[in-house]
Formats: sequence, structure tokens, C-alpha cells
Amino acid sequence: MEKGKKASPEEEHPRKAFGWAVRDSSGVLSPFTFSRRKNGDTDVTLRILYCGICHSDLHCIKNEWANTVYPVLPGHEIVGVITEVGSKVNKFKVGDKAGVGCMVNSCRSCPSCKQELENYCGGLILTYNSIDTDRTMTYGGYSDMIVVHEHFVVRFPESMPLDKGAPLLCAGITVYSPMKYFGLSEPGKHLGVVGLGGLGHVAVKFGKAFGMKVTVISTSPSKQKEATESLGADAFLVSRDSEQLKVRA
Repeated sequence: MEKGKKASPEEEHPRKAFGWAVRDSSGVLSPFTFSRRKNGDTDVTLRILYCGICHSDLHCIKNEWANTVYPVLPGHEIVGVITEVGSKVNKFKVGDKAGVGCMVNSCRSCPSCKQELENYCGGLILTYNSIDTDRTMTYGGYSDMIVVHEHFVVRFPESMPLDKGAPLLCAGITVYSPMKYFGLSEPGKHLGVVGLGGLGHVAVKFGKAFGMKVTVISTSPSKQKEATESLGADAFLVSRDSEQLKVRA
């Protein structure tokens, strides 16, 4: 490489990788050849089998947050099988099913990190469209493999289908964490879920799994059948229907 010239994504690291990236705000994905770092002592390499689609991915690829660095390779609901582990890795072994969410690193030393609240770390490194410790850009899960510090990898139960479990890495934890934190996980309690979208439908499933009584509140009457018959909600309210709300008041 010519001295002083910035390396291309394909030349930055020793391990060749392939994925689907976006080059501009059109949001159109196309084949992308790039590279990943070698597996370090505390890293695991994951062969990606499935990756969910989060609306954050759509915001990013279209630069709707005005911070996208192109080319961007999205995807942060990543699941697959571990193919390599570093010499100091003790949580995983080759062959384990595992997942990666929206974070791949942090400073690991600030008060937030010490409390396992890395999402508040000033040195947080996101799974894609973020600057890594070596000043290269991170690339996400719409690809064939990824290398991640073991701290930011989670084990998947053998009984959980990888394709169905992928959304738990973002939509799932976004709902599960506050439910647990605020005690909304106890049998017999009543849970109200406002909106039956990407997060709402997961909240209904969690609520029923916890043994709660679940009421869905939506602006869309057409979602009642899905809420009650498919997801198991106990009740459904149309928030635009003032008569329904009066009855429930």
C-alpha cells in the first residue's frame, strides 16, 4: 500500500469477510467485500447464521440520524456459531451457539462499565457505524462472520431456535430489561402494552410468559385479532375509541 494512503475496508484487517452494505442515503444494499481483525486473546469469532432487521438499521442506512459514515454494513441482532476462541476466553468454546447485540466494546473501566451499564459508557463502541479502538469503522451482522470481545457475546440456549431468537438481541432486551427492573414480571400483575409494533408484540409475549394479565392499547383496531389470538393478550383497547376508554376507566 502506498505510504500515507488510507487502507480500504478490504485491506484494513487480515481476515477477509463478505456482507451487504449501503453506499449512500438511498438505503440500497449491495455486495460488500471487507475485512475483520484477527481473533485476539479475549475475542471470539462467530460464523453468522441469522441477523434480525431492526428499524434502527433502516434509520442508519438512510442517514436519517445524520451520522452515517458510508459504506455502512448494518445488523445488530446477530446469532451464529463460534468458530474460534482466544487463549484467555473462558466463557465460550468452539461450537457454542451465541449472539451479539448492538455493542461490541467499551472502555471497561468507567463507573458505568463497572456496573455493567456499558450503554452509558463514553467510550461505547457500537456494532456498526462506530469507530473501533484501532480507528477503523465497525461493520455489523449482515455479513458472514464477526470478531467480538467475549464480554459482549451472549450464549444461546440449545433449545432456542437461532432464527427466532435473533430479535431478542435488540427488541427483546429493550423490553425485557425495564420489565425486570420495574418489577413487571410477577405473575398476577396487570401489564398494559401501548402499541403492537416491533417492541410491543415482544412485551405481550414476555408478559404472558411471566404469568401476567396483558392488555394491548392500540390505535389500530385491525391488530386486535393478532394481539388476542396470535399473541395471547387478555384484552385489547382502541385508544381512539373514547367509549372503550370510558368503560375501562
